[in-house]
Amino acid sequence: MNTATLLFGWRMRSHVLLGLLRLVTAFLFIQYGTAKLFALPGPLSPDGSTVEPMSLMGFAGALELIGGALLFLGLFTRPVAFILSGEMAFAYFMGHASQGFWPVLNQGTPAILFCFLFLYFSSAGPGAFSASSLARRWKVREVGFAGHEPVHLR
Repeated sequence: MNTATLLFGWRMRSHVLLGLLRLVTAFLFIQYGTAKLFALPGPLSPDGSTVEPMSLMGFAGALELIGGALLFLGLFTRPVAFILSGEMAFAYFMGHASQGFWPVLNQGTPAILFCFLFLYFSSAGPGAFSASSLARRWKVREVGFAGHEPVHLR
């Protein structure tokens, strides 16, 4: 097997890697929402409390939980990812940037990474293992008629 064949095979699987990246990112992101709203898997605040649901942090937790779940399923990936990218940019500038320039010191690295991952998903789409790709596969079906070639319906 030559290098060109190997590289072509790797590139042909990019949709699978994109789908895995979406699943892992969404799984990690959902945890921020559940931690804020329900203290699961544990509380984010030092005193062990959850956020007020009708507060800005409560709204962020709801976005993280619902948006993360939609991303995990691969439903409405592009618009949801775009909204979540904006949420993470807002979170960084409201909660982290005022604590210093360096993200590693102001605890803003996850917000920046999520922001740019979601921005990428808003452009690239869900990749493999998504409900939307499954729905597309169901929509395209073969219908054969006696004496005719199969017709592909969309």
